[in-house]
Amino acid sequence: MQWFRTFILSLVLLPSLLMAQEKPNIILIFVDDMGYGDLACYGNSKTKTPNIDRLAAEGQRWTSFYSSGSSCVPSRTGLMSGRHPNLLADQPLRNDPTALMPMMLKRQGYATGMLGKWHLAGYPKDFTTTPMHPLDCGFDEHLGTPGSNDAPGPPLQTREAFDNATPHTWKIPLIRGREIVEFPANQELLTKRYTEEAVSFINRHAAAASENGTTRVPFFLYLAHNMPHAPVFASPSFQGRSAGGRFGDVVEEIDWSVGEVMKAVLDNGLDEQTLIVFTSDNGPWTVFGPHGGTALPLRGEKATTWEGGLRVPGIFRWPGKISPGIVDGMAANLDLYATFAALTGGVVPQEKPGYMSQDLTSTLLKGEPSPRSWWLYHDSAFRQGKYKIHTQTHLPTDPVARKRTPKTTHDPPLLYDLEADISEQTDIASQHPEVVAELLDLMHAHLRGQTD
Repeated sequence: MQWFRTFILSLVLLPSLLMAQEKPNIILIFVDDMGYGDLACYGNSKTKTPNIDRLAAEGQRWTSFYSSGSSCVPSRTGLMSGRHPNLLADQPLRNDPTALMPMMLKRQGYATGMLGKWHLAGYPKDFTTTPMHPLDCGFDEHLGTPGSNDAPGPPLQTREAFDNATPHTWKIPLIRGREIVEFPANQELLTKRYTEEAVSFINRHAAAASENGTTRVPFFLYLAHNMPHAPVFASPSFQGRSAGGRFGDVVEEIDWSVGEVMKAVLDNGLDEQTLIVFTSDNGPWTVFGPHGGTALPLRGEKATTWEGGLRVPGIFRWPGKISPGIVDGMAANLDLYATFAALTGGVVPQEKPGYMSQDLTSTLLKGEPSPRSWWLYHDSAFRQGKYKIHTQTHLPTDPVARKRTPKTTHDPPLLYDLEADISEQTDIASQHPEVVAELLDLMHAHLRGQTD
């Protein structure tokens, strides 16, 4: 009878085993302050990024991919929750960590790991005990920093402070799980250390799958690099190598990191089982000169609602599933929530205020048009199709005082045709008042949560 019980058990377990085989591993590479124009595959002629270029050539490269916000925390808020950061109402993420992306994937049987910058817990006195620690939000493993690599910093954060900075000038902790493993962290080695940890994570989970035979446990790896956020640091072997200067050195090391991750996936025979997504949290901090990147040909940069503040690189690679190509349709990083849920059988928190994630799988897997036709830039700009309005604009954050610059209100709003004028140079509001009125109504409807 033992054989009969074994047979019955196999029938019970077979559906879940087959589903585990079908669920892709997901590697989300999320860099900090990398601009639309910082990669060769997006037009940069100085910095060499062959591995990211290959990622793009072998997958889909999106040309209108948006971050959820033009600075660090709003962007990560949208990414991890699928919710627009300006529409959370009275329900911040800390009220329900179980609704975040890693928890959603964990409920689908995923092993989860987080490396790098978190920034969803603020800067508590003791990050290791905060209830918004990555380990309390669905990650099994964690190595990284509480937030940006520029806080806390020197009392006077002048341009000279950045020019003359050492790897330990900004005294940030490197934390593994709930233990501080290095303080202050050597910022020259952050990219290298995260990469080594990422390769180890992939190798360990591939080995575990081999040992278990058919019971492959899919994994989700969130590799959130601190770089190239100012102050920028590259490891010694990358310093002075790039024609793009100090910032270029850092980007080229990130490119090396992407190559190492791709190699680990390939060496472990996981290439056709793994979706890799590469994007940035927001636009570049160009005001920092050699410590910041470029959004060209877009106007603006980080902390603005011009295209350069929120339109970022967006690359998807999954051999055998995603056909190579360029996608001009719109998408946003908060759309990754619904997309990953669709790929894994996860449930989306559609009852949460501000949830507006859209499933991109029809575009990724079938080449259909993107389901997203609009985007809300914070609460002061809105795009529908090719047209975009600005009700307010402002200059980038002052890099020394770290204060936002005053806003300029536009009545009527500015209007740009992004297909004809990607650099937002010619206001055509007076020529199309009916378009301005329509977009303004749509924008207000979205801000009130009264439209799908």
